[in-house]
Amino acid sequence: MQIEKHGARRRREIILAATDLSTAEGLQRLSFSRIAEEVGLSKAGVAAHFESKEALQLAVVESAAADYAVPLVAAAKGTEPGLPRLQALAFAWLDHLNGIGYRGGCFFGSAGLDFSSRPGRVRDAIAEYTLGFLQILEEQSRLASRLGELKAGVSPEVLAFQIHALAQEANLRHELFGSDQAFELAHRALEDLMGRVSLDET
Repeated sequence: MQIEKHGARRRREIILAATDLSTAEGLQRLSFSRIAEEVGLSKAGVAAHFESKEALQLAVVESAAADYAVPLVAAAKGTEPGLPRLQALAFAWLDHLNGIGYRGGCFFGSAGLDFSSRPGRVRDAIAEYTLGFLQILEEQSRLASRLGELKAGVSPEVLAFQIHALAQEANLRHELFGSDQAFELAHRALEDLMGRVSLDET
């Protein structure tokens, strides 16, 4: 039992290191030897926890998704469905990206670009989790529209797209330009967006 617990902790340590590393060097370029350097193990010691490189990549995607879900679940629980929940989700996501510990910023931003032209199980997993979040934003946008919380003519799909685009632009500016103001600008842009689409502007 103790050996199993140790093995699970070691596997978790490897996955966390691989997730962080992949944001800077690419999920596709992950290798057992490179991760071994990061965690201070032998290549064989890392490989013993995964059947293949693909299995490691899939574990990394799943781990990152679970990490992203924590602030989103908290935001959803504390708010009413519709516009309040949509706003809470959007700002929670921005705050999460701003405080994320990965050395290369947003995992799904990096991994999505890395695997956009690479068909297979890893790409499918990245797309599934990314689409899942977009669908949550669209779902709350549609509900806000049905509840009369959005101005006439506001497209729920476009609104969800805009929220997602703001966060990705903030991440890009932060990582590519080293901008310390990127997420502050995104925050202000999101506040402006919500003010423009909301029926209640008070």
